[in-house]
Amino acid sequence: MYEMVLKLAVFACVTSVLRAGYENINHLVVSPQSPVLEIGTNFTATCGIVNTTEVTADDLFWILSKTLVSKEYYTKIDSSTLSVTVPITSENPSWLFCFSNKSSPYVSLNKSRFYHGIWLKTGYLPARPKNLTCVAQQDGTSTLRTITCEWEAVGRQTTYVQTTYTAIVKERLSGETINVSTHDNNVVVPVKTYPHFMPLEIWVVAHNLLGNVESEHLINDANCFVKTNPPLAVQAFSDTNFSTTLLVSWTTPIAKECMELKYRIRFCPNGSQTWSDVDRNDTVKPSNPFRLQNLQPDTVYVIQISSKNINDCGFWSNWSLNKTARTPEAQPSSKPDLWKAAESDINGMPLIQIICKDPEFANGKIKAFNLKEKKGGSWEEEHFLVNANQRGKHYLKRISLADKKFAKVCVTAVNSMGKSPEACLAIPSKPVDHLPIKEMNIWPHNGQLFLEWKHNNTSVSEYVIEWVYDGGIDWQREKKNTTRTIIKGPLKPFVRYSVSVYPLYSGCIGNPASKDTFLEQGAPSEGPSINKSNPGYDRVHLVWNEIPLNLRRGFITHYTIFYKKEKDIHAVKVPPNTTSYTLKPLLGNTKYDVWIQASTISGSANSSHHSFTTLKYAPGMVEGIVVGVSLGFLFLVLMTISLCLYKKDVIKENLWPQIPNPGESTIGTWSLDYPVKTETPKENSLFGICVLDDACVCDVKHGCEEDKASLSLKKDKYLSEEHSSGIGGSSCMSSPRQSVSDSDEGADMADTTASTVQYSSVVASSGYKGQTPSSQPQHSIFSRSESTQPLLDSEESQDMLVQEGSRHFQLSFTHGTENQGTAERDDFKQMQLDQQDFCPIDEDAEWAPADSQSADGEPGSVSSYMPQLNGYRPQ
Repeated sequence: MYEMVLKLAVFACVTSVLRAGYENINHLVVSPQSPVLEIGTNFTATCGIVNTTEVTADDLFWILSKTLVSKEYYTKIDSSTLSVTVPITSENPSWLFCFSNKSSPYVSLNKSRFYHGIWLKTGYLPARPKNLTCVAQQDGTSTLRTITCEWEAVGRQTTYVQTTYTAIVKERLSGETINVSTHDNNVVVPVKTYPHFMPLEIWVVAHNLLGNVESEHLINDANCFVKTNPPLAVQAFSDTNFSTTLLVSWTTPIAKECMELKYRIRFCPNGSQTWSDVDRNDTVKPSNPFRLQNLQPDTVYVIQISSKNINDCGFWSNWSLNKTARTPEAQPSSKPDLWKAAESDINGMPLIQIICKDPEFANGKIKAFNLKEKKGGSWEEEHFLVNANQRGKHYLKRISLADKKFAKVCVTAVNSMGKSPEACLAIPSKPVDHLPIKEMNIWPHNGQLFLEWKHNNTSVSEYVIEWVYDGGIDWQREKKNTTRTIIKGPLKPFVRYSVSVYPLYSGCIGNPASKDTFLEQGAPSEGPSINKSNPGYDRVHLVWNEIPLNLRRGFITHYTIFYKKEKDIHAVKVPPNTTSYTLKPLLGNTKYDVWIQASTISGSANSSHHSFTTLKYAPGMVEGIVVGVSLGFLFLVLMTISLCLYKKDVIKENLWPQIPNPGESTIGTWSLDYPVKTETPKENSLFGICVLDDACVCDVKHGCEEDKASLSLKKDKYLSEEHSSGIGGSSCMSSPRQSVSDSDEGADMADTTASTVQYSSVVASSGYKGQTPSSQPQHSIFSRSESTQPLLDSEESQDMLVQEGSRHFQLSFTHGTENQGTAERDDFKQMQLDQQDFCPIDEDAEWAPADSQSADGEPGSVSSYMPQLNGYRPQ
């Protein structure tokens, strides 16, 4: 109730004041004007009606940020006064308007008498600054001229309600203050003269339109706010009489009259990131120079110094610049790191290369190694000088194990101050037969290789972790109770390492466990190279070379063989341990393009392309074709022979017809009255057969004009000519020649000298074996002639012409009736069917039968011939 009365009183005052100014301008008044509001609170505004009775409080309504305020937030004070209470949530400023329903909300400001508004600015109360720190920093000289303060500003600010910070430094004894304001969270407060040994009070005030708040107050001695410069002119040098110490000196950064200081000193071997601090109790009031102790001989150290108020208040200075120094040399205090590497000589015999590293605590530069090798019962010693620039691993000697069960060597390192303790190693020709290492695992992680193994043998003295790579070897030693470690050597990505864990039994090397690994895998640098392809008919055998180890950059997971025919590409995946493969099935007599892709888990690389052409025929196909054709031909030949054997009679009849034997001819029985009787002629005798050189016919009826003597002479003559000249002779296999078929044709051929006629004659015998011509029938004797002389006139008028095929026979009969001639012609035809050819007579055969006379004493009938009438010329 009190607040309501207070607000009404304020509103009445505001209305009375504004009524004079707005009497003729506006009939609505809103209060309070332009307030600053805290976000998250509620705000109440009041709207009053002045100088009019046209509207009442019931006609009023409120709009905030162009949004009509709900009437539930309205409060009617009286008939002319209406208030509204709204929550403040926006960080952006906004207008709150009071309207009456007599006015238009779209009319510009101050153009209507029935609306009025206020501008609301919002913000946050200032937050208290936290973690105030103030430091008096030297500016490079011995004086202090400023105090720098920083704090944490945690509150939020808005554009129209910003927070201002004011740092206040007060000297408590004199009460003098210095103020510096800023909108940031740090400030530099200048001082004319720094009040050493005087108490100071420092704080920060945060304030804005909504209020203000102070930070904590820092009250302390003025020197406790000081941060000096680092100590100056730091020096470090060695003492030759003490190889494990260094002397360090410096200059105080501020005068002792102003402030007394204490120091801290730290050091580390050059290149190391681990610092060692000198005990603080030793540096409260240190001597200058100060002696650093318990250092390693012949080691370069980096040294830094810092300073602070001796009362342990205030701030440590920054570290001084690095100062380096090397400690003097000393006798080596640890053993050389002795190991071995397997090699072979030019004959393939095993060798052991003795390798060693400098002792961990060499305490100086190693100049030589003394190596002792036990041979038999004695030791042989050798001295190996070290190159002045050689560091790391030293390859001392190669030892052969061909005739030894094991070799034992001992090595000492030598520097300018003396020898190191002795390191010994026993190398068996075969690994020591102890319990093997089990379950060895190796994996990369965060750029390192982690190694883990299990071993149940308690007699192990230590382990040696060896990793071999292309062209190098390295190792490290682990204690006997170690089963997990990190390889500490410098490793590179994409390099294959063969890692082995060797157990050592009192210096004797045991049987190792090994695995290959990569710190990081990548795609191969190149693909495998195809060095040979053996194409067949439907396949090809490919052989390729493995990628060199230094180019694999990872483990090969598989190979993929691509082969291409024109635009068709096919792929075959093969295991990584394969270096040859047979592609099938392929097409014969076809050109293919092939390449091989090698893949790791990180990528792939292809080989160069290789082309080949498959064979036109498969192996054995040509032989099969030849054998098939040969078997087919053989089968055909066998079938032909079988057919010939099966049909030999038909083939013989068609190709080689039967030729009758003239000696068995029945031509002599062609007479119708003569009984058919076969008589075998006597050897070397001819009966009634005459071979003529020229065409002639012996007339049996009238006889020949020549006598028997002349006939005998002529017979001999003609026989002689026949066999001497070969004309008119007859052969069993001689080919028949065409003879005259009729008188007209014979006449025509006689007129032409170019035409020759082959002909034959039949001569009738007057008698045979005592038979008279009157009582015996005439026997026609057929004689073949191969004469080429023209036919005689007497021959053209023969009684009958017999023709068979291409052979023509002319028969002449000297006596008998027409019927007899007809019968004889029939007999002659029958003879043609039985006898196709005639054999020539022997030269020694007689023209008359052996018994040339009959019982009556009459001479037997003999053959005679008619002399040529014209055109005859003896052969």
